[in-house]
Amino acid sequence: MSRLNTSKVQSAKAGKHHDGDGLYLVVDPKGNRSWLLRATLNGKRRAWGLGAAKNIGLADVREKAAEYRKQIRTGINPAEINKINVAAVQTFAETAEQAHKAKRDGWKNPKHAQQWINSLRTYAFPKIGNLPVDEIDTPEMLKVLQPIWLTKEETARRVRQRLGAVIDFAVVNKWRTHRVHMDLLDDALPKQKKRDSHHAALPYADLPQFMATINETVAASSTILNALKFTILTAARSGEARLADWSEIDLEAATWTVPADRMKMGREHRVPLSDAALSVLGKRGEGLIFKGRKEGRALSDMSLLMPLKRAGLAITVHGFRSTFRDWSSEETGFSHEVQEMALAHTIGNKVEAAYRRGDLFEKRRALMDAWAAYCYPRENVVSISKIIGAG
Repeated sequence: MSRLNTSKVQSAKAGKHHDGDGLYLVVDPKGNRSWLLRATLNGKRRAWGLGAAKNIGLADVREKAAEYRKQIRTGINPAEINKINVAAVQTFAETAEQAHKAKRDGWKNPKHAQQWINSLRTYAFPKIGNLPVDEIDTPEMLKVLQPIWLTKEETARRVRQRLGAVIDFAVVNKWRTHRVHMDLLDDALPKQKKRDSHHAALPYADLPQFMATINETVAASSTILNALKFTILTAARSGEARLADWSEIDLEAATWTVPADRMKMGREHRVPLSDAALSVLGKRGEGLIFKGRKEGRALSDMSLLMPLKRAGLAITVHGFRSTFRDWSSEETGFSHEVQEMALAHTIGNKVEAAYRRGDLFEKRRALMDAWAAYCYPRENVVSISKIIGAG
């Protein structure tokens, strides 16, 4: 059954409009209109351009499409007879794989790059992978997201974002003319439970007791416990600490220099090491400081988190950075900039960031000494001026 009429052809907005039996009116963002026929020839889905709408009217293009279909049914490629362009249809799965290939070199974390495409292979490909990418719209995305939207909320949100990224990649490469209206997609999905955007953290008032009893409270190997202590004492991200290498440590200068490729912001970061942090490190070694079970492999993120879970603690490793931030804000006089630089955060004020060249290292050393004294109040003694702060 035909769906278009002359009025609709003239007024159609950007997108692809089906007339029936594989015939489409394609309107690009600039308003140019052209005809497209989709059909399967020799088992492969293909598309034939039938000309600009300004040159061939609706009645004539329907006759032309009917003639092409007759040829296709007999195994003849109309392109060979009519000398027109024919192209294989780009599927969603093909587009996603190409988008992943184009993007992955820009991601610092290989694990994230693999998760990006694997989530689409798992949840999207079985439902829409074989569909032409320019036929994907809100209903098709809903088929992917609805089964997991309320049962695997975080995964579903990530898949939603990646579906949109694939569509945008197709638009850029002119495999489709328009983006999907993601706001309409969101309106069609049920509301997820309100989520806390913060990592579960230990209240800083409980930290000294936690550090004093960590060996008894958290059942784990000495390597894992030391990695956890080092992470806490340096207020570092888990990945920065777990992958720490002896080549990055200057014991004499009490400094740990994290290379740019392991930092979230992509810049080298110097960390002043307190006596407590140096004590955790012990004698100098070679290679990875916190070695995993397999030769040459570091500890995994879960290796630090799971002992906390088994101990019944509703906290995350990353949450200790929040513990540090709360303590430094409420219990010390160190400036906001010193606290933020200790966490390797960027300076929010662009003007200030442009003029600041130093990293406030000595002030940060005083802050980290004060933090160690708070973590181990009986083992670390620092001057009152360090604990109060000077900045």
